[in-house]
Amino acid sequence: MGRWEPGARERLVVAAVDLFTEQGYDATTVAQIAERAGVTKSTFFRYFPDKRELLVAGQETLSRLLAEGIAEAPAAASPLQAVAVGLERVSGAMGPLNRELAPRLKAAVAASTELRARDALKSVSLAAAMATALVARGVPESTAAIAGELGVLAFRRGFAAWSEGDRADGDELAHHTLAALDELRAASASLG
Repeated sequence: MGRWEPGARERLVVAAVDLFTEQGYDATTVAQIAERAGVTKSTFFRYFPDKRELLVAGQETLSRLLAEGIAEAPAAASPLQAVAVGLERVSGAMGPLNRELAPRLKAAVAASTELRARDALKSVSLAAAMATALVARGVPESTAAIAGELGVLAFRRGFAAWSEGDRADGDELAHHTLAALDELRAASASLG
């Protein structure tokens, strides 16, 4: 396969997840990932600075989509209503490949301390993006921080339900993330 074949980024992600699942993160090299994806090592480095970054591919896009959705929420929207608009926006960017890779990716992350740490940083970054967007709407910082954290938790819970659920149900990711946000809203109200 030529190095300029379309879809190189996606093939690299799929190859990495497959290899991490088969032989573990630590035992997998960039050369193996590139070979499995049918690209050169230099093509790998055009897309990713290292193999760890493969598993957070698209993080900046997720942060941007969440922030854009929050910014575009109606002016009268509460902080969690604005987060819901952000979750809808980011959910629309997730497709069948995300759903297919999710269980293997989850296993790869669970098996590696380094990947668990990187995954935790991703959550912090997503929460910060939502909090910053909420503060820009005039939401007080502490409220924005809590809403951002609830947004990340809702996204994670919704994504897990979507990726592990029955694929024949036809539910979109947004259905699951918004349901998770509603559950979290109710749970937080019961804290008193």
